[in-house]
Amino acid sequence: MTGKPFVTVEGLSIDFDVPGGALHAVRNISFDIARGETLCIVGESGSGKSMTALGLMGLLPSNAHRAARRLKVGEHDLLGLNRRQMSDLMGSEMAMIFQEPMTSLNPCYTVGNQMAETLVRHRDVTWRSALATARDWLERVGIPPTAGRLDQYPHQLSGGLRQRVMIAMMLMCEPKLIIADEPTTALDVTIQAQILHLLAGLQRELGITMIFITHDLGVVSRIADRIAVMYAGQIVEIGGTRDVLTDSQHPYTRGLLDCVPAPGKTRPGAHLGTIPGTVPSLIGGLDGCGFAGRCSHAAPACRTGIPALTDRGNERQVRCLFTPETLWGAA
Repeated sequence: MTGKPFVTVEGLSIDFDVPGGALHAVRNISFDIARGETLCIVGESGSGKSMTALGLMGLLPSNAHRAARRLKVGEHDLLGLNRRQMSDLMGSEMAMIFQEPMTSLNPCYTVGNQMAETLVRHRDVTWRSALATARDWLERVGIPPTAGRLDQYPHQLSGGLRQRVMIAMMLMCEPKLIIADEPTTALDVTIQAQILHLLAGLQRELGITMIFITHDLGVVSRIADRIAVMYAGQIVEIGGTRDVLTDSQHPYTRGLLDCVPAPGKTRPGAHLGTIPGTVPSLIGGLDGCGFAGRCSHAAPACRTGIPALTDRGNERQVRCLFTPETLWGAA
């Protein structure tokens, strides 16, 4: 990371009470993000990506327990805010774009009603002014400015248009931090590319800081400044996008990359890599490295102690007992 941290997450843990004990969805993770930077959080389903975002936003379910040493966005200490103060902050300073726009938009209200309500809630404007701003933002995100667009209901729009409405709604109050939780997963490839291009353009234009959550490494390579790889509730590798994608130093990161066809390198019909085994149970503590049971390089020492996230130079941190030279030999 370069520059002063705009987002600081230090020692974030999220637990759930379940019949078998405590489920540790996020285990003591820390990271910083500079203003205007994009951090992509990647990993398999259940690795803790979305829970990290929800914990930062304060949108966890009632049976979740959040603990952290520091949670800060700009000058705001999130740990010191009550529910009302956090509600005031969401939308105006930080906003979240969810995975499925059909369930994020209320089917009982028109697009214009939902967009205007967001602006009236956080800004001192009239309803008429809010509707005019909503119309401008729909045009700004690439929705044709037809006269009746604000009067339409979510079910009358395609998936791509609904996601554009969500993006416009989140940006109307000009928040400084956007958390996008797999915002293109439910869209086809063409619309997905359009949404990514739109988000990247708006981020450059408005100087927005962004946390982008995805399992698609192809998306990561296009928009991320830095990458955090999560596994079993922990960050196992974090660093610059180019460094992580071209010189991964954790076996799990290497396994994820081996599962993706490389343009110009993977032959048609060739077998892609796989990661054997399953993610360990998140209930209770970890015995050693969480990835040891699936790692072909695991040694006895990997099963007896949890490795720390250690510096590897060039702002890279890796949670592994072994160096790349030990794992894969000299490059």
